Amino acid sequence: MTSAVSFGHIGVYPLIRMYKNTSSKFASMAGHSKWANIKRQKARVDAVKGKTFTQLSRAIIVAARSGIPDPEGNFQLRTAIEKAKAAGIPNENIDRAIAKGAGTWGGDNAQLEAIRYEGYGSGGVAILIEALTDNRNRTAADLRAAFSKNGGNLGETGCVSWMFEQKGVCTLIGAVEEDELLEASVEGGAEFYELIDDDDIEGAEVFTSVADLEILSQTLKNKGFAIKEVELRWIPSNTMEVSDPDQARSLFKLIDTLENLDDVQNVTANFEMADELMSLSLV
Repeated sequence: MTSAVSFGHIGVYPLIRMYKNTSSKFASMAGHSKWANIKRQKARVDAVKGKTFTQLSRAIIVAARSGIPDPEGNFQLRTAIEKAKAAGIPNENIDRAIAKGAGTWGGDNAQLEAIRYEGYGSGGVAILIEALTDNRNRTAADLRAAFSKNGGNLGETGCVSWMFEQKGVCTLIGAVEEDELLEASVEGGAEFYELIDDDDIEGAEVFTSVADLEILSQTLKNKGFAIKEVELRWIPSNTMEVSDPDQARSLFKLIDTLENLDDVQNVTANFEMADELMSLSLV
């Protein structure tokens, strides 16, 4: 059995049968939370705030438009629908979004395009924003205002993206037998996995290349694992420690502002912080 690399409440297990010496890439400081854990805890707060369904509906529209409007033959659409259902979006809203993407919903011809923006938060923290928009100028102006009002700067294309690598991620929920997970991960083409041992969450995250995500997802399902979410995620190659409470509050305020923009689908940053500081800042 492999040994875990401490990552706060998360154990990281590289698949050493396939890749050697990968664990050093994910080493972190004990008692600190990396971005994935920060996002999980932040999501609980966001759920209480009652965020709208706009982002998830737009993801369905784009997925249906980029492939066939049938989830059985469109993995991107199937994943978007599953995420929407998990968030409680009614079936009629999902069907309407699919119809808009397929061009069969009358009176709505808006053309959404996916754009990635990059910038810096307080203290030089790198931030990636994925957006879906029908008006580039409006989106850029909204993002620029969000950054400038919260101690950051919207940057040029490529200014921080080199610090991140995109991976496919399958999030499993419930108790996980590690030997079975390792076997299924290797069979499905995974690169590494992380066991989640949070206070009220049990499960694992399994990572693979973008191209192999559908294969991994299907393999894990066939092996009987309960999959909570399948997604593409940007993983920072290096992180910045945030220890100042004012900087932490500024960063979370910026991220909240960005995520509340209708055009923004996802925000990723490369900071980590002590768990105690995160608890104080997520209010």
